[in-house]
Amino acid sequence: MSDDFDDVISGLPSAIPYDTTISLLAGMSTQQLQQYLTAAQTAYVQLSLGSKGVSFSYTQGDGTKQVTYTPAQLPQLANLIQVLQSQLGIVCRARRPMRPLFQ
Repeated sequence: MSDDFDDVISGLPSAIPYDTTISLLAGMSTQQLQQYLTAAQTAYVQLSLGSKGVSFSYTQGDGTKQVTYTPAQLPQLANLIQVLQSQLGIVCRARRPMRPLFQ
């Protein structure tokens, strides 16, 4: 059976596909996105392990920005990592739960 059919049977809405052409990061090169992903992942690990805030800068269409994260902002940093991964086409979500189908 197809995934769409399974979604209809289970009553769960199907996932909305991520559109890289209209995201906030559209227009950035793959190399830039990979650099920012590496920086964000490094910051996440440093914050997870430690005590101090981590800052990094990036260039967007309207100029250079600098962001500083503190341990309390780990969820926001994790969200940034997921957005960057989605833009790069990296699967960053768990697979759907398996459900038995009785006939």
